[in-house]
Amino acid sequence: MKRLLSAVETLAALSLLVIALVTAGNVLVRYAFGWQIPDWFDGTQMLLGIAMFWGIALATWYGNHIAVDLLWEAMGPRGKRWIDVLATAVTLAFLLPLAWMVWVKVGGTGSQGTMDLRLPLKWFYSAAAVGATVAAVLALVRLALLPFGREAHADPVDEVTVEGVHGS
Repeated sequence: MKRLLSAVETLAALSLLVIALVTAGNVLVRYAFGWQIPDWFDGTQMLLGIAMFWGIALATWYGNHIAVDLLWEAMGPRGKRWIDVLATAVTLAFLLPLAWMVWVKVGGTGSQGTMDLRLPLKWFYSAAAVGATVAAVLALVRLALLPFGREAHADPVDEVTVEGVHGS
C-alpha cells in the first residue's frame, strides 16, 4: 500500500511541477522571444485535472478533506469512528459514479487532440480516469477499515486509532 500511495503522491506532484514549469517557461519565452509554447494552455489544464483526481485519491485515503468537525469533536471515540464511516461512505457514493463518468468521457474522445500539437486527449483523460478510479478504490478500502478502528496515517505507524489522526 505504501508503494501505491507513494506513486499517487509522485504523480500528483509531478503534474503540478510540470504545470509550474510550462507556465513559467511560456511566460519567459513570450516576453523574451515573442512566441508561445505550443499547447501550453491546453496541456496545463489537462495536467491540472490529472493532479486533482490523483490528489482527491490521497485526500480520500488520509481523510484530509476540508471539513467542519464541530460535531466530530464533541463525540467519543466510537461516535467519531462512525461519523468518519458515514463521511467515507458519502465520499465513495460520489466517487464511484464520478470515476465511471470520467471513463465514459475517455471512451467518447475518439481521435480528438489538442489544438496545436494534436496530442491525443485520450492520454490525458485516461490518466485522470485512473486517478478517479484509484480515489474510489481507496475510499472503498478506507470504508472497510474504519469500522474496525483502523485508519490511514501519513506517518509510518503500524496501528493508528481514529483519535490519533483526526482533529486539529
